[in-house]
Amino acid sequence: MNRSDYFKRQIQLWGEETQEALQAKRIVIVGCGGLGSTLALALGTSGIGEIHLVDFDKVSLHNIHRQIVFTLEDEGKNKAEVAAELLHRKNPFVKAVAHERLFEEFIDEDHGAFDLILDATDNLPVRERIDRWAKTIRTPWIYASVEEFNGQVCFFERADFGVFVISDHRPGGIAAPIVMQVGSFQANLALRYLTGLPVPKDRLHYMYYSSEGELVLQKFSIPLPKSPSESSI
Repeated sequence: MNRSDYFKRQIQLWGEETQEALQAKRIVIVGCGGLGSTLALALGTSGIGEIHLVDFDKVSLHNIHRQIVFTLEDEGKNKAEVAAELLHRKNPFVKAVAHERLFEEFIDEDHGAFDLILDATDNLPVRERIDRWAKTIRTPWIYASVEEFNGQVCFFERADFGVFVISDHRPGGIAAPIVMQVGSFQANLALRYLTGLPVPKDRLHYMYYSSEGELVLQKFSIPLPKSPSESSI
C-alpha cells in the first residue's frame, strides 16, 4: 500500500514533508473511553507514527453508545487492546501500543520520550497526576472533559492544572455527539501542534449548548506560574 495514496487529502492540506514528519511523532492517549475512542480514530489514521493507549478498564454495555471504537462483540474486552486492534486494521502505517494497566503503573515504566500527552480520563485526581508527569518529562498535554451538553479543552504547556478544584467528581449523563465534538476539538489541537501549526496554549476553551440549542464557545486564560525573576520582586 502506498503511503502517499493513503494520506492524499492530508498531503494536499499541508504537503508531503509535513506528512512525513508526522511519522516520527510519538503520543500517548490516557483513557480509551468516549474521548479516547474519538482521539484514537481521529489521530490513529492521521499519520502519527506511534500511539500508546493506556486503559485498565474493560468495555461495558453502557459504554458502547458513545465510545465509538467498540461494538457489542467487544463487551468484556480491554478498551486499549480493542482500540489498538482497530487502528491496525484502519491504518497500516501506525504502531498502536496497548497498555492494559493503570496510569500510575504506566508512568512507572520507561517508554521513552513522547511528543504529546492526551488526557481522555474522567477523573480529576488522575489529570492532576498527568500534569505532574507531563511537567517532569517536559512534555505538553491536552486536557479535555465532557458532561451533559458541556465540554472543556485546554492545551497545557506552562500553566498548572492545580488551578482546578481537584475532587473525585462523578460525571452526569451524556450523549454521543457532544463527546465526539469535544474529542474532535482536542484532536485538532493535537494535530495542529504536531504539524507545527499555531495552537492556543494555557487557555481553557469551554463549550456548551444553550437552552435554545446554540453552541457557545468561551475562552479563559489560565494563570501562569511566576518566573524566578518575578518571584524575587
